[in-house]
Amino acid sequence: MTVKADNGNVPYDIHTQLSFMAKGKAKGGAAGKPEASGDAGAPADKKLKPANSVKVRHILCEKQSKILEAQQRLAAGEQFATVAAQMSEDKARQGGDLGWKRRQEVVGAFADAAFGLQVGQVTPQPIKTQFGYHMILCEGRKQ
Repeated sequence: MTVKADNGNVPYDIHTQLSFMAKGKAKGGAAGKPEASGDAGAPADKKLKPANSVKVRHILCEKQSKILEAQQRLAAGEQFATVAAQMSEDKARQGGDLGWKRRQEVVGAFADAAFGLQVGQVTPQPIKTQFGYHMILCEGRKQ
């Protein structure tokens, strides 16, 4: 998603802003904290192994009503990448692919949700950040 800066003339990329905002909050060892299982709806019977990075896709919408529509489409069985390409307001990456992210590279609520997911799992509810509402899919976890 390209957003206009305060002066209305200079666009910047949401991924750059997500990373920039996270770096300001990364101090204090947030990357070393183990993720809490179940934070984003992970099954209680499966414990998450600690991960240093996760491969994620997301759908970003400014309005809650639009992200709820995306959530319904996902629940109906549509492919995540298809819904992301059609509905996400983040056009910087096709299909919502953000690639591999470390916890300190993304903002707090997004990181908590992404690192709380099993591979193949989507957040059960939209995640609210200062950028809007996200649905997040975890495609991989590694140490």
